[in-house]
This record gives sequence, C-alpha cells and structure tokens, in this order.
Amino acid sequence: RFIKWFNNTDPKGKEPLKHPPIRSAIVHLYFETIHPFEDGNGRIGRALAEKALSQGVGHPILLSLSTMIETNKKAYYDALKAAQGSNEITPWIICFVTTILDAHTYAEKQIEFTINKAKFFDRFKDQLNDRQLKVVRRILKEGLKGFEGGMSTKNYISITGTSKATATRDLQDLTEKGVLIPSGGGRSTHYEINLA
Repeated sequence: RFIKWFNNTDPKGKEPLKHPPIRSAIVHLYFETIHPFEDGNGRIGRALAEKALSQGVGHPILLSLSTMIETNKKAYYDALKAAQGSNEITPWIICFVTTILDAHTYAEKQIEFTINKAKFFDRFKDQLNDRQLKVVRRILKEGLKGFEGGMSTKNYISITGTSKATATRDLQDLTEKGVLIPSGGGRSTHYEINLA
C-alpha cells in the first residue's frame, strides 16, 4: 500500500503531490508510522524522504536530513509522535520542511567550506612548513564547527610536539602570511583559520 501510494504521488504518477517538501514530509511520516522493519527504519525513511525530494525537483539533491534531524532530535521526535497520534499533520509538515531547509543551508555552507579549503591550499600550499601544514590540516579536519576554542600555542605544541619558541615563531609566521587570524592577547591568544 505504501509503495503504491509513493509511486502514485510521484510527479509522474497518477495522483502527483506537487510540492516536493510536503510530499517528502508525508513520505517520511507514512514510512516511520508503518515501521516495517526490525532495524533500519530511520535510515530508510530518511532515504525515501530524500528520494521524494529528488523526484520532485527532477534531479539528485545534495543534503543530509540525518545531520539536521540529529541536531534537532527532540523537536523532530516530538512532532513525529504528535503526527502519528493524530490526523492533523500540519505541525509535522512544518517541522520536517524546516529540517529540509536547514539541511539545504547546511549543505550550502559545507560546499562553500570545501571550496574555500581548496582555494586556501592552492594559495598557501608552498608557504607552509611541515608543522604548520599539520596544524592547518588538524584545524580544517573539524569542518564547519571549527577548532574548539581556536588554536593556541599550547594546542600547537601538543599537535606538533615542538618547543614553545618554535610554536610561537610558527604561529607568528602563519599570522603574518594571513593564514591565521589572532584574537585575544598574551597567553589567551587564540587563532582562527582565515578561509576568506
């Protein structure tokens, strides 16, 4: 029954639902309510929701509903539970469409970060020593959230195993080259990577 409904509501189906985000929200709710498998229902439900979006826009989409659902887990489960216990699914649709929009925004930021990272390495790849490169890679490994608290001399020493004097010189060099942006002062100086 679900598969028949899913195929019928496809944009090319017999009874197409014209708004891809709304169809995606209903697809996900429908599948999660059926909960047909012992394990993997969440993953499959998210994949079906993403498939419904792709069908609706006519091309593959690049976003991760899982990331945003995890970020707003309580709101997601509260809305899902309320919708499963009622015929009124408008709050669920609003919640899920918001999740889709947030996932889209996050994907755009992730793409921008990746492009900026590539440009960064093109610009600075020949200007960094091995220690500096190791630290920059460690900072960038954290992705969009960044290196918690920023890079400090202490962190630099910990990552590279170098002396305080060498760490201070390297950080100063990275600042002068525009690789890092310092904030604070003295012992509380922290550095953020400059991807602009």
